[in-house]
Amino acid sequence: MGPDEILRILPHRYPFLLVDRVLEWGSTRVRALKNVTHNEPFFVGHFPGRPIMPGVLIVEGLAQTVGLLISQEHPGKSGYLVGIDRARFRRPVHPGDTLIYEVELKRSKARIYRAQAHATVEGTVVAEALLSVAVTEEIEE
Repeated sequence: MGPDEILRILPHRYPFLLVDRVLEWGSTRVRALKNVTHNEPFFVGHFPGRPIMPGVLIVEGLAQTVGLLISQEHPGKSGYLVGIDRARFRRPVHPGDTLIYEVELKRSKARIYRAQAHATVEGTVVAEALLSVAVTEEIEE
């Protein structure tokens, strides 16, 4: 799945759209990627001379990937991140890295989805969390 299809599903837009492409799409699992480039707006202040992608943005990218996953069951609806459990940041992410987001649905109940999520760079886990996303009505433009 390419950028145009992602834009049709997710309400996010630049500079806050943090998923560039979907690599694998299943009923309970999605793998997606984000190319981390030198011109990302957050690198200006995080940190000058030593750019590191903020961990909260890595978690946001994982949450957006969960949003893609739940869109299969709830087309036209949006998901809001409502919980982050067991978040761990294992190594910094720098310009030039390619983040691979992997999310797997663990359970759902009453429109709340829980997914195990992790992000890797070159096969090494850089962040992981158990995310909760609530399905809502469509966001108006």
